[in-house]
Amino acid sequence: MHLKALKCLLLIACVSFVLFGCGEQQGGQPQLSAGAGTGKGQAAPNFTLTNMQGQQVSLADLKGKVVIVNFWATWCPPCREEMPSMEMLYRKYKDQGLEILAVNAEKDGARLVRKFLQKTPYSFPILLDEGADVQNLYKVFRFPETFIVDRKGNIVEQVTGAIDWTSGPALKLIKSLLNG
Repeated sequence: MHLKALKCLLLIACVSFVLFGCGEQQGGQPQLSAGAGTGKGQAAPNFTLTNMQGQQVSLADLKGKVVIVNFWATWCPPCREEMPSMEMLYRKYKDQGLEILAVNAEKDGARLVRKFLQKTPYSFPILLDEGADVQNLYKVFRFPETFIVDRKGNIVEQVTGAIDWTSGPALKLIKSLLNG
């Protein structure tokens, strides 16, 4: 009897983690607002992570560019859903000063991401945060969560939940930052 109850509790915990850990918002709408640890107008906390090619990438080295810092995981359906629009945005605006850093925050991320990219390749940099150090630095608790950083290195917006990056307020903001 105890084993059955333990299995049931474990199943409930796993389902809750997937449902509430993926950034789905009430009514299915993403929220745009700065979080407690990294507010609008504040300097984006610097970090250095390794990309999928084994190279070090630092946010500080990207000053002068508009940077989208996106925290995601391979197991998160909303994360996977927004990635094609991120790819389209990146391809269209990378030559105008846009950079996307997709920060994967999973243990064993290198293996999981490599497998993921075999099925769905992307050209924007994917960084590995296997120890969740940068995730914790940015106080990210739900996926996907995204920070938009202006050319001066300041956070101008935070998005919790998946969005279409090729239309609406997000695209308008990106265009204005690139042109401003």
